[in-house]
Amino acid sequence: MATSLHQQLKEHYVRDPSRHEVDLDDYRIDAIDDDGQLIEIQCASLAAIRDKIVKLTKRNRVIVVKPLARKKKLLKKLRRNGKVVSSRYSPSHQTLPYIFLELVHFTNAFPHPNMQLDILLTEQEEIRVPAKRKTWRRKHSVQDRALVNIEQTISVRTPEDLWQQLNLSLEGEFTTTDLAEFGNMPRWLAQKAAWCFRKMNFIETTGKQGNTIVYQLVKPVQPRQAA
Repeated sequence: MATSLHQQLKEHYVRDPSRHEVDLDDYRIDAIDDDGQLIEIQCASLAAIRDKIVKLTKRNRVIVVKPLARKKKLLKKLRRNGKVVSSRYSPSHQTLPYIFLELVHFTNAFPHPNMQLDILLTEQEEIRVPAKRKTWRRKHSVQDRALVNIEQTISVRTPEDLWQQLNLSLEGEFTTTDLAEFGNMPRWLAQKAAWCFRKMNFIETTGKQGNTIVYQLVKPVQPRQAA
């Protein structure tokens, strides 16, 4: 579903509408910037564009844009053409570690020398309407999502970039409990982070402490340079 959020992010990266929705190599590209970089904005799962990105990065420089909803206002309508009848803020807040929910399905594409991943921490509005077929699990459907504000843009090209952006200062051996504590994330998400970093050959297993897997860095991380 094309959303206002998707269109707004295209305009954020490339203002010229003639450079939006460009056909290239049998694909429709969201936008192409003045430097010739392909801009692919993915508001849904990154898994849906994984194969596309793998093929495009063979010959092109690509920026994949993934917005996360750090803050989201939920607007409710009784019908699609009706007025908003209520609003509230979602209790969920997506922070940087939530990117690992996407990367577990995207490690075949990231990292790549021709690819930059832009993770946007955003404020969004989500318009909800009653679902056509209600179930006990689904009582509404999303009519639209819109961008309110981009709070932060985090650009990464390598697993080391991502490690540094998470401000992880782990040295020697560590577990996912340590990763959760130092990365300020729940342990279930730290487990996905460890899986991703391992798939990207950034960390390796060294053994176990009881039933807990122990990891270490494949090679030391270079100190992060100040901006």
